Amino acid sequence: RTKETADLFLVLVMELLKDGGRAAIVLPDGTLFGEGVKTKIKKKMLEDCNLHTIIRLPKTVSAPYTSISTNILFLTKGEPTKDVWYFEHKLPEGVKAYNKTKPMRVEEFDAERKWWTERTESEVSWRVSAADIAKNNYNLDIKNPNAPIEVHDDPDEILQEFKELTANVREIQAKLKNL
Repeated sequence: RTKETADLFLVLVMELLKDGGRAAIVLPDGTLFGEGVKTKIKKKMLEDCNLHTIIRLPKTVSAPYTSISTNILFLTKGEPTKDVWYFEHKLPEGVKAYNKTKPMRVEEFDAERKWWTERTESEVSWRVSAADIAKNNYNLDIKNPNAPIEVHDDPDEILQEFKELTANVREIQAKLKNL
């Protein structure tokens, strides 16, 4: 029982797929974590479908419409999940964020295409067993354990980043006041 449309959509897709049927679904981060009904849905998905891949998309992929992070879930119905592969899609070099004038382009998925047939763990990809996911209460929001740790040695760089974030918050606050 839920009114969350993303959860309802995922359940519908799982019901409509025939054994051997495949789907790629774009869903918000909230679908990956959460308790109660969400846990039951994810448990059913891992038992009834092979959720073999989750592509983690950048936060700004749907900007300016929403800032909610999204993922592409790839699944095949009729066999249980053994492992889930994750791939963290990075913004192209020199791009700070996607927006209306600079949207994501299909060519940017070349890294995923290359990785797809010969999967290995790297700074942007990792694998988690279904057993580990079950032990973690079916939380699929698993952070990249292979990501390089960002070190900010330069205080001026940190201050500049803080100023940019603060300006962004002020801009959003102003837009909200004008609604």
